[in-house]
Amino acid sequence: MLNISNESIQGRLNSENLTSFQKLAYSKIGHRPARMIWVFLVIITIVAFLPWTQQIRSTGKVTALNPEQRPQTVNTIIPGKIVKWYVQEGDYVEQGDTLVQFTEIKDEYFDPLLLNRTESQIKAKEGSAKSYMDKVQALDGQVDALNRTKRIKLLQTQNYARQTILKMEADSNSWVAARNNREIAEQQLKRNDELYKKGLKSLTELESFRLKAQETKAYEVAAENKYLTSKNEYLNVIAELESLEFQFRDKISKAESDKFTAMSDLFNTENDITKLQNQLSNYTVRTGNYYLLAPQNGYVTQALKAGIGETVKEGDPLLTIMPKDFERAVELFIRPIDLPLVKKGDKVRFIFDGWPAFVFSGWPGMSFGTYGGEIFAIDNFAGPDGMYRVLVKEDPNEPAWPEAIRPGGGAIGYALLGDVRIWFEVWRQINGFPPDFYRNGEKETTEKPKK
Repeated sequence: MLNISNESIQGRLNSENLTSFQKLAYSKIGHRPARMIWVFLVIITIVAFLPWTQQIRSTGKVTALNPEQRPQTVNTIIPGKIVKWYVQEGDYVEQGDTLVQFTEIKDEYFDPLLLNRTESQIKAKEGSAKSYMDKVQALDGQVDALNRTKRIKLLQTQNYARQTILKMEADSNSWVAARNNREIAEQQLKRNDELYKKGLKSLTELESFRLKAQETKAYEVAAENKYLTSKNEYLNVIAELESLEFQFRDKISKAESDKFTAMSDLFNTENDITKLQNQLSNYTVRTGNYYLLAPQNGYVTQALKAGIGETVKEGDPLLTIMPKDFERAVELFIRPIDLPLVKKGDKVRFIFDGWPAFVFSGWPGMSFGTYGGEIFAIDNFAGPDGMYRVLVKEDPNEPAWPEAIRPGGGAIGYALLGDVRIWFEVWRQINGFPPDFYRNGEKETTEKPKK
């Protein structure tokens, strides 16, 4: 039975004839679970030493590798009112095709002849500029003529001054000669007066000498008067030279002042012409912006504005275009703790939304339905959610991604790291340690080498 007593009944009863004893007899079946446990432990031990590829799992979405190949929002350039739509969602457009037509909503551009009127203003200003240029040239000629006249007048006056100097010298010599004659005549009169008193000269001879003395004195006064007149003429010529200098300087200064005023008006007119030409160019470009054109070849995916007559502001988004040709990529978002584990060129496995896959974590070679990628770029700053963006392109050495994959679709990525044993990976996961990673067969270290 249960063998809980010191008295055994074995040998006293014939257990072969008792059915209950046969059912409760000892069986070897109790050893099977123990063997199974030992086999399971052996299998677990063997599996624990199998290789395991560490990885970082992250989610992301499909995008285009180059910025110009990503879905583009077409914005309005000028404010206006929608007049006509030339496309609808799903249409294929080529670069330069008309998408939407606008009309003006600002009153300063309502004039239908705005361009013609602006051109007329430019022509009028150009005519004014030509007139100012002609005036400047005329004043230049006037200044040159005044300078030539000044030189001639000064030359004539200087010649006249030299003539007056010579005349003044001649009159001075005549005055000296007359004075000498007077002195001689006075001496002769004095000697003849003494001879007359002695009775040696007659009264008639004495009176003739008196007459001669009076004539020489009168001649001396006339010569002195002539000399003073010549001297006065010379002073007048000198004054005239200075007067001519001031007169022509005043005339030339006035002409040059008028010239500079005309040049200033000319420059102001040219400035106005430049402003009007700038306005005309702006009006011409603005007129061309009444039609919104497609920036590149692609498909119209969504119209953000609807209806006819709706007003839009400058820079408002109007519709989106998906480029026709694009190189696909996936942008993944990883945690800051995993950022040091990835680098450019690392391999990544993807599971795309809508594509069934069988993933064996740790054995990427045995997974089915996954696609390979290669890290193309890593952002150096975190996004608003604290995650770092990693851009992954197609791996050229792996099978191509399905053609049906489009930008915006979801994807799950597995960044492949180093190979470890399964027991180490289980121990790391239990303790919450980060994965080990290797570069070129050596464990990565952040320690700086000692010099």
